[in-house]
Amino acid sequence: MGNNVGKQERKDEILLKIVPPLDQTYVKWLARDVERIYGFTPKRAHAVKPPDHYIEYMKFNGLLDVDLDDPKLAHLFK
Repeated sequence: MGNNVGKQERKDEILLKIVPPLDQTYVKWLARDVERIYGFTPKRAHAVKPPDHYIEYMKFNGLLDVDLDDPKLAHLFK
């Protein structure tokens, strides 16, 4: 009587990892598309400077230990 916890019922479930048959043409297309996506690198990537309030927040919390005005690093921020 009352709020007694009853026995937990066990579910007898068996999970199987079965790979369904895949079309070989589809697999080739998928592999080619994944290679295009993950193998892509831009030729002329331009550095993006974050907004000033982000830089201030990062310096305040010690997350930014790099001086952005350093002339040795200037070529990275062009």
